[in-house]
Amino acid sequence: MVDMNKLNPSDAAHKFVNKYFPNCQGAVLAGSVVRGEGTNTSDLDIVVFDNSLNSSYRESLIDFGWAIEVFVHNLTSYKHFFELDYKVARPSMQRMIFEGIILKDEGIIHSIKEEAKEILDKGPERWTEEIIKTKRYFITDVLDDFIGCNNRAEEIFIANALAELIHEFVLRTNGRWIGSSKWIIRALKQYDEKFTDEFVDAFDTYYKTGGKSKVIQLSEMIIEPYGGRLFEGFSIGNGGISKKGSVI
Repeated sequence: MVDMNKLNPSDAAHKFVNKYFPNCQGAVLAGSVVRGEGTNTSDLDIVVFDNSLNSSYRESLIDFGWAIEVFVHNLTSYKHFFELDYKVARPSMQRMIFEGIILKDEGIIHSIKEEAKEILDKGPERWTEEIIKTKRYFITDVLDDFIGCNNRAEEIFIANALAELIHEFVLRTNGRWIGSSKWIIRALKQYDEKFTDEFVDAFDTYYKTGGKSKVIQLSEMIIEPYGGRLFEGFSIGNGGISKKGSVI
């Protein structure tokens, strides 16, 4: 178990870096404790830059009374994770480094923070019309399953999938980063608090009462400006079937 008489986050993080990475070129403390959102179960997220390493790695351990997740990179490997995060529109590594409190710096952290900020400010790659069309189809398909389902156990997980799709569609069509888990709500709030309240209310109402109407209305509302529901005529790939039945 983690010691409840733990050191404060900054002291523990400094001790951790001095103990395990005394020769590193830089390190930052990131995560919920830095943002002032820490809870009793929060851990310390520490990003370390050590140019003696050939490759990056991630490790979890307990020390100094804290659960600690350490993300270790050399001075180029982090760029690969920047690229991966950019492609999926979830800039986790960029946020950690940009928001992070500097624990150690031998003249490298500032430029890496600037790289992270540039990506965060730029936003994710814009969706093409074809991608938007495909996402409309997926939302339509899951929404139809949700409406037609009368099995409560199945309904719950269809609703979960629909919530993920709605959050992604709203944020990506507006050029915003998306999230996962608790970051779904955080990402939505950064975009539009009023919409986030409607989103939470719709799904909270469903989970508490089984009432589907708010979720249905919300789903239809967010795709309506892009053409609404999509089923007939949608295809993926080079071919399709015409209304006459011939392959086109």
